[in-house]
Amino acid sequence: MNKYATKERNYTPIIVLLTIIINALVAILYFMPKYETVSDVDLTILPFLNAVFNSFTFIFLLAALITVKQKKVNLHKKFIFAAFTTTALFLISYVIYHSMAESTPFGGEGPIRYIYYFILLTHIVFSALIVPLALVTLARGMTGKVEKHRKIARWTMPLWLYVSLTGVLVYIMISPYY
Repeated sequence: MNKYATKERNYTPIIVLLTIIINALVAILYFMPKYETVSDVDLTILPFLNAVFNSFTFIFLLAALITVKQKKVNLHKKFIFAAFTTTALFLISYVIYHSMAESTPFGGEGPIRYIYYFILLTHIVFSALIVPLALVTLARGMTGKVEKHRKIARWTMPLWLYVSLTGVLVYIMISPYY
């Protein structure tokens, strides 16, 4: 076992369960009726907060990438856990917002509209993919399966960076229409 590993354990069942729960919850939010009892509450702070959490996730992931390239594995782990923390906070805020507020339509016209929808669509698809990828990558790192961790991290890191960055871009592009 690797000196950076935690107890040997099979994380597959929890990864599958979390992937199903998280992606199903997000999908259900789009079809679920919104609560009308909170119509007096200004929820527009939550998308801003989501963008802040995505920004921190992006920064933590970059720091994790830099530190692992410098072979500072313990610091790398801390940045990865920080990225998971801000991602979890994002998910909580996202679920709260989308359970209470209608989706905001994009009001831009012309080429910017196509750019926005391309970014949004790729963001959504990769967001669903990053859930199991990030969890598997984390589990392999925690259990000391370094080679398997590296192989999947080569896919996970750029996709997760893309998802966190495009989350911020989507917010910036849609924020004038809240």
